[in-house]
Amino acid sequence: MKKLLILLSIFVLSACGTPVEDVQPLVVGMELAYPPFETKNDAGEAMGVSVDIATAFGEYLGREVIIENINWTGLIPALETEKVDMVISSMTITEKRKESVDFSEPYASAYLAFLVNKTSEVGSTDELNASDQVIAVKTGSTGDSYVTSHYPLATILRLDDESAAMAEVLNERADAFIYDQLTIYRNVSANADVLSALYIPNQVAEGWGAAFKLDNPLRDEFNAFLVEFKAQGGFETITQTHLKEEKATFDALGFTFFFE
Repeated sequence: MKKLLILLSIFVLSACGTPVEDVQPLVVGMELAYPPFETKNDAGEAMGVSVDIATAFGEYLGREVIIENINWTGLIPALETEKVDMVISSMTITEKRKESVDFSEPYASAYLAFLVNKTSEVGSTDELNASDQVIAVKTGSTGDSYVTSHYPLATILRLDDESAAMAEVLNERADAFIYDQLTIYRNVSANADVLSALYIPNQVAEGWGAAFKLDNPLRDEFNAFLVEFKAQGGFETITQTHLKEEKATFDALGFTFFFE
């Protein structure tokens, strides 16, 4: 009788779909170096906005979520080699990246800004487009592509991470560093006596999307999840958890917030 019950249980699992133990984890790539979107807590565990989105998507699919911390330049190759199922890492949707990956619908938007040293005589972003100006960028970022196309006269200093780029400005080895407004705002707040920000006028918002290997149907599932997540107030909860102070500051400055 006991053997019969076991056989019946196996039959029911097979008839209803894939057994629970056969459901593969959802492996999500992100660079844990951009708080509060992708970072680590004191115990070294992944946390932040993108982690919460990934976790909610895993729950939507009924799959365990595993976060893989990957250097920025390795994120798209990780998708192409199927090391990860998807990437959620504040990645801007660009035509160039679309040649290699498929993006979800945008789940957030952001703007760029310049970080400058207060010793600099540069008073506007236009003045940075000159042969004697050095602009630090994070290699492969949208700031990198933006200055490449809009500041052809300047020297572009490409570095692997934003902290190194900021240090170049702090130590007056670069005239400016370009990155998203949140990062620039935070660096200025932490070094208000030394650094200031230059905001770029007439700028088109950057859309951030989750990235998938080309033709992966998981993208469509993520898009469906986004609709439900937004409708249930998921982004409001994330803002209160991770971005409450930033939201208040952005509102005061008249900046468009990430999830608006």
